Amino acid sequence: MESVIRDPTLAPEGHMKIGWAAAHSPVLAAVRERRLKDGTFEGLGVAVALPVEAKTAYLAVVLAEAGARVAVAAPLPSVVQDDVAAALAERGVSVFANSEGSPEDADRWMELALEAATSAGEAVLIDDRAGLTRIAHTTRRRLLPHFRGASEETTSGVARLRAMEAEGVLEFPVLAANDARCKHLFDNRYGTGQSTLTALMQSTNLMLGGKRVVVLGYGWCGRGIARYAAGLGARVTVCEVDPVRGLEAYADGFDVLPALEAASFGEVFVTATGNLHVLGEEHFGRMRDGAILANAGGVDVEIDVGWLRAVAEEVREVRRHVEEFVMPDGRRLRLVGGGMVVNLTAGDGHPVEIMDLTFAIQALCAHRLANHAASMDSRVHLLPPELDEEVARLKLEAVGMGVDSLTAEQRRFLAGWRE
Repeated sequence: MESVIRDPTLAPEGHMKIGWAAAHSPVLAAVRERRLKDGTFEGLGVAVALPVEAKTAYLAVVLAEAGARVAVAAPLPSVVQDDVAAALAERGVSVFANSEGSPEDADRWMELALEAATSAGEAVLIDDRAGLTRIAHTTRRRLLPHFRGASEETTSGVARLRAMEAEGVLEFPVLAANDARCKHLFDNRYGTGQSTLTALMQSTNLMLGGKRVVVLGYGWCGRGIARYAAGLGARVTVCEVDPVRGLEAYADGFDVLPALEAASFGEVFVTATGNLHVLGEEHFGRMRDGAILANAGGVDVEIDVGWLRAVAEEVREVRRHVEEFVMPDGRRLRLVGGGMVVNLTAGDGHPVEIMDLTFAIQALCAHRLANHAASMDSRVHLLPPELDEEVARLKLEAVGMGVDSLTAEQRRFLAGWRE
């Protein structure tokens, strides 16, 4: 199936980006050598719905080199780097991604990826926010018998898949890649923390030191954002609905307040909850002139951008990736990245070394589904801990470090109760 990309002539720059990602991905390279050359992927389709940038491209290349029939689709036009899409297509991977497309195009791209991956047989899915799985269960139900299973990248996607499981409508097994320790403890915390603030600072050219930064949500992403903001000298306030997480944020040294209270003094607001309208009309009404808004969460409706557009007297672009909304009372609220996940819409996404861990997990998930899906129930499963630990050990080896092993005596002691 022919790829859908914006401009094939952009490929040279994309190849350089993919090469840089490959050079800094020792863990995925080791997984390729140790696991993926066993013939599992020969002739198997792999449909991938992830941001189309260099790290995703390298994962796709690794899978294709292992023999898979790989099709990559962008879940949103805003997370497409056209030069990378062109380079990936030039390397023989089916690519359905164009930064100038529409949100409606994104669903069509995912449909095309499902069709391409199953064009000659069975396939596994590597999913983002359950987009491929949703489409497989709705507009492409005729393809369901071809899918061995899926692995899910995001917290919000895992939540949706567990909801499908609870309703009894999930028709193939899913591995919650996001729930692997080498994924969420690093990607969600350190990756989101660094890349979100990098995107904010690059887009605004403003410093965070001394500013009042309000982080909404204290899951792993919120923890990382708060930590990195504090490290840059910001005065951080956390807003939560879970009192235990709120108490954890307090113990970590942050103020913890309801969002409406924090709205009155915050200078920078970052949502990281995976929920709807975390910042809305009431909050906007209390914000100071010049407040900066950004979303780092897994859904694009955490900030009620529709209300802002409907009410604003004027909307104008004041910097690349930064829109200014002039409220009826003259206050200006500034939105970075359109309210979509800011580290991708206004930045390069997570650091390469972080995605090296994440995509090693994804490659192992795809490998496991390809080999064991037939014996797995149609529900959400966790990745076996020994595979998670394998990724951690490979990373430690890559940086010249390592950990101890328990002795037989110590294992007996931990397994017993009489001593």
